[in-house]
Amino acid sequence: MTIAETIKQLRESVGMTRKEFSQHTGIPVRTLEDWEASRRTPPEYIPRLIAYQLKYEELLREKENDNL
Repeated sequence: MTIAETIKQLRESVGMTRKEFSQHTGIPVRTLEDWEASRRTPPEYIPRLIAYQLKYEELLREKENDNL
């Protein structure tokens, strides 16, 4: 899987549009568009950081739900 495919898959896994994902991660929309279209390639650590952020947020949500 390419970096472009990975980033798109991460975004789609949380059901966000590019604009929503941009606001959520702080990555400009144009940058996300360029990455997903393979016009530009982010450093290799970027998809790992995004995946880590999304997993962390998921764990926090699960913990909050367990405490309810």
